[in-house]
Amino acid sequence: MGSDAAAAAAATLPEWASTPCIMGIDEAGRGPVLGPMVYGCLYCARSYEKTLSTLNFADSKTLKEEKREELFESLKADQSIGWAVDVIDPRELSAKMLRKHKINLNEISHDSASGLVKRVLSMGVLLAEVYVDTVGDPEKYRVKLSERFPSIKFVVAKKADSLYPVVSGASIAAKVTRDRALREWVLDETCRDIGRKFGSGYPGDPDTKAWLEQHKHRVFGFPSLVRFSWGTCNSYFKDGVEVL
Repeated sequence: MGSDAAAAAAATLPEWASTPCIMGIDEAGRGPVLGPMVYGCLYCARSYEKTLSTLNFADSKTLKEEKREELFESLKADQSIGWAVDVIDPRELSAKMLRKHKINLNEISHDSASGLVKRVLSMGVLLAEVYVDTVGDPEKYRVKLSERFPSIKFVVAKKADSLYPVVSGASIAAKVTRDRALREWVLDETCRDIGRKFGSGYPGDPDTKAWLEQHKHRVFGFPSLVRFSWGTCNSYFKDGVEVL
């Protein structure tokens, strides 16, 4: 960030951001075979933590869609909270995981979480503690983050989204962003009618299975909404054309 940009960011920062702040990080859409994976973060002054626990944020998976949308809107309107998301396109996931030197999903996840910490720090927010829902071994992940950002205390835990309200808030930002991205997805492929009844995108969802079956192509595989690198996709290509 150039000095002008940094000055502009600092000018728009709320006053509380220069007091010690906490942040939560969580993702949505790690498991599905369709659509983006979204990382979300939520941050606020440490002094706001008690209030945060009264705002009814809960692990987004336990809430109905309308409730998540409603909480996301109130979160966005709250002047004492900041948030950000990182939307990772299915094409990027496939490309990284299918490269000769593969980048696995855990590594992609770790990089996304680190990217959010970096983004919030570069805005001038004084991050003191960051709570992260783990991906892989919690202690190894904590050490990795602490080495990258030595001035921050990291708490990495399984089910952090149901333990810490700041992570629950991040999970709502991530889940609502992913749901909206899927709903409003603009399909690149225009050559034929592509149905939009693709369900949740999870491999076990009957609507998702039916959609994959209807939209496979013997040469081109699947539309770019699909994560080609998922093992789920292999079974659909038994009659695929071999390309030499």
